[in-house]
Amino acid sequence: MNSGIYFLLIRNKKKFPLTIRKKEYFFPCGFYVYVGSAQKNLKQRIERHIRREKKKHWHIDYLLEFTKIIEVRILTDQPKEKELFFAEEFLKISDFVPVPKFGASDSKAEAHLTGFKTKQKIINSNIWKQSKNYER
Repeated sequence: MNSGIYFLLIRNKKKFPLTIRKKEYFFPCGFYVYVGSAQKNLKQRIERHIRREKKKHWHIDYLLEFTKIIEVRILTDQPKEKELFFAEEFLKISDFVPVPKFGASDSKAEAHLTGFKTKQKIINSNIWKQSKNYER
C-alpha cells in the first residue's frame, strides 16, 4: 500500500519566471496538477514534496519553491505505466501547459504538470473523484 500514483494540487497566486534547461518560462496565476508515481515509499515521496527545505532534484522541487501544495490525492497500488494515462487525462481538460515535458522526461506525455484557471475542472474530474485524499 506504499506505492501508487499521486496528484499534487498546487496554487500559484503570483506570476513568476522559472529557468528550466537554460530557458525561462512564466508560470501564470492559477492552479496546477502534478502527476507523479512512486512504486515504493509513496508516503515518503509525498512528504518530501510537502517539505519546504530540501535539496532540489526534480523539476517540481523548483516550482514548489514559489507555489503551495493545497491538496494531495493518491491512487494506491497503481503501476507506473498508469502515470502516463493520468497525465494525459489531465492534459485533455487543462487550460494550459506551462512547460512542455515538465516532470515527464521519462514519459511519453506532453507534460506531467497541467495548468488551470480555476480548480473547478480539477475537482470535478473523474480522476479526482476516484482518488483518495492523502492523510498525513
